[in-house]
Amino acid sequence: MKNKQRSNTRALQHSNQINVGVITISDRASAGDYKDLGGPALKEVAQKAGWQVLAEAIVPDNATRIQETIRSFSQQGCGLILTTGGTGIGPRDVTPEAIRGIMRVELPGFGEVMRAESMKITPNSILSRNLAAIVGHALVIALPGKPSGAVECLGFVQGAILHGVALSQETPTSC
Repeated sequence: MKNKQRSNTRALQHSNQINVGVITISDRASAGDYKDLGGPALKEVAQKAGWQVLAEAIVPDNATRIQETIRSFSQQGCGLILTTGGTGIGPRDVTPEAIRGIMRVELPGFGEVMRAESMKITPNSILSRNLAAIVGHALVIALPGKPSGAVECLGFVQGAILHGVALSQETPTSC
């Protein structure tokens, strides 16, 4: 079963199709006090890129819940997991710590590019702790909570995503 799933994943990679999970991390949105705008914005971008959104969730700013959701999405076959929220410097912003607690390897270039490009838009981006890492067989990208920031940052790194997902799933590549 595992080999069949991996070969199906390989076929999807060659057609630019990626199975995606989208996680909104927000105490207020998870409690129903605030309408989630970031998750739907990322879902729209993913679908426009030709990717299939397999799973979506809204979870509170809680490291354990974030980790459980990321692991679950990876086990469900999401090769790319996009998170929005929890990357600031507030006391409840724990997304980077949650991801680092379960990652195999961090990919610092993603965060570096997102911050550098965002600095051209707003000087406050220097406070963002966006990152990317490999968790299980998924590329996880932690994006800002503001919908426009999440979409912009995803656009800054989108060119490396197909290759990153292929590598995370141990799919042979040309490099």
